[in-house]
Amino acid sequence: MSTCVLIVDDHPILLQGCRRMLSDMGVATVIEARDIVAGYRLYRRHSPDMTIVDLSFQGASMIGLNLVQRIKRHDRKARVLVLSMHNDPVIATRALQAGATGYVTKDASSEGLLGAIGRVLSGQPYLGEDLATKIAFAGLATERGPLADLTPRELQALSLLAEGKAYSSIAADLNVSYKTVVNTCLQLRQKLAAKNLAELVSMAVRLLAVK
Repeated sequence: MSTCVLIVDDHPILLQGCRRMLSDMGVATVIEARDIVAGYRLYRRHSPDMTIVDLSFQGASMIGLNLVQRIKRHDRKARVLVLSMHNDPVIATRALQAGATGYVTKDASSEGLLGAIGRVLSGQPYLGEDLATKIAFAGLATERGPLADLTPRELQALSLLAEGKAYSSIAADLNVSYKTVVNTCLQLRQKLAAKNLAELVSMAVRLLAVK
């Protein structure tokens, strides 16, 4: 039976590299999407054996978590590999909690990426050794990090605040109402003990610098 893989990323060079790598592995069909809306539509249409998802798209950090969640709600057995620039253990943990089968960073070696793709395609979980160690130590720490208790949506909103986006823009990026964004930011202020919006934005920049 031929294998089908969907890649959802907005970087042309990365898409080209992944396509070549998957072709060399013998993957028969590689489908590409440049945003999460198209990605979910193609996922529903083709039911790929595996989906490779970035977390951050132009003007919308962490939005890939939404796609992971939607795919897993549609099919609990879906195989999703997150391929991200973020090596923060909190972000990797959030991706796994959202339903990702594996997580690999974009600075991984070719061998590391091949190993991640192979394991997730076979239905096994994957987490790079270095990142797994960071997550283990973060979990063993007596003091939880400031991002540890945030939900995926709160993490997404915090990332967009770090980019200097207004509530209306955040609502559009996350496809939620303006009121939902207001409530989410109020929850963030409470969880992070920020006195006002300006202090919350300052904390967002410090805690989740956008690369």
